[in-house]
Amino acid sequence: MQYPNAAFEKHQGLGMTSQRTRNRLVDRLVEKGVSSSNVLEVMRIVPRHLFLDEAMASRSYEDTALPIGYGQTISQPWVVAKMTQWLLDTSQPINRVLEIGTGSGYQTAILSLLVDEVFSVERIQPLSERAMGVLQTLELDNIQFSLSDGHWGWPDKAPFDAIISAASPAELPQELINQLKMGGRLVMPIGETKQLLYGFEKTPNGIIETCLGEVMFVPMKEGIEA
Repeated sequence: MQYPNAAFEKHQGLGMTSQRTRNRLVDRLVEKGVSSSNVLEVMRIVPRHLFLDEAMASRSYEDTALPIGYGQTISQPWVVAKMTQWLLDTSQPINRVLEIGTGSGYQTAILSLLVDEVFSVERIQPLSERAMGVLQTLELDNIQFSLSDGHWGWPDKAPFDAIISAASPAELPQELINQLKMGGRLVMPIGETKQLLYGFEKTPNGIIETCLGEVMFVPMKEGIEA
């Protein structure tokens, strides 16, 4: 685990964004079944309020998804923790992770403290630029960004040890499976009206699929919005 630098100390927050409030959120995650000590510690450390507009700051540590503009949301903390925990719960080394949908950059920050390299793609340019600014403020320097359609992944940087998606396609994009290393893991929601969260493991005998429950994410759209 890569521990945060001094930049985090400058953004501890007060009142509804304080460390005490963050600790209560982590307690709720434990009650909901999150058990990875590394994931819980990172959720405790990362200042979620920095990834939201100031008007939403007082709600930063509620266990709920919140709007970030452009029809997108910052994911519910429990879902972030659940997906991250599943992604890393393997004997295979997880060093290089592709993130589909940078969004606010919150999930990106969580990953950056747990793995060596994060490759994050976003199709909405203003969101990508805003997230990059926040992550640079936190001096997280193991992240690479790309403005891209999530269906494409990032073939120039493949193969990846793991892939995580914050958007729901109608069906599993084969291109993402192609970009996984053998033994790699992919976690993402699938579906339109009804969405289910799935974990996929790439093995020599094919893909092992695990349903992780019902969720609600934004749809995975095609193209780029500048």
